Amino acid sequence: MARGGRRGDGAKRPGTPPDKICETCGRPFSWRKKWERDWDQVRYCSQACRAGRSNPDFRPR
Repeated sequence: MARGGRRGDGAKRPGTPPDKICETCGRPFSWRKKWERDWDQVRYCSQACRAGRSNPDFRPR
């Protein structure tokens, strides 16, 4: 099995929460083990998006 809970065919592990959409950049992002306890509160895909949330001109790479 590939790292990050993903399988080689692109399928997610059974029981993994659904993907979310980042509130800053609008990209989908997947559940990560480090977010296990806080998944309900996770709103941003990265630290860059979290930092740029109040800047209307922010564009992540």
